[in-house]
Amino acid sequence: MTRPTRIGAAAAVAQLPGWSAVDGRDAIARTFRFADFNQAFGWMTRVAMAAEKLDHHPEWFNVYSRVEVVLSTHDADGVTELDVTLAHLMDAAAGA
Repeated sequence: MTRPTRIGAAAAVAQLPGWSAVDGRDAIARTFRFADFNQAFGWMTRVAMAAEKLDHHPEWFNVYSRVEVVLSTHDADGVTELDVTLAHLMDAAAGA
C-alpha cells in the first residue's frame, strides 16, 4: 500500500475545526469528552475498527469520559492526509 505524503500539521488543522497542532512535533491533537466511560469506550471501539481498515492507528489516552488523541503518520514522520481522514472519522463518530 502506498502511504500518503507528509502535508504538515498546519495544513491538517486548517481542515479540521477543533484540532490543534502538537508542540515539538508534526502531529495533531484533540480531546473528546463523553457522558461516561461506556460512551467513551464505545467510541474508541468504533474508531479502532475504522483505523484498522485504514491501517492507521491513533495514539490515544483514555480516562473515564475523556479520550485524548494524537495523530501522526509515523512512517512519513509527520501529518498526512491519512491523519486528516482518520480525524474526520473520529469527529463523525463523536457527532462533532
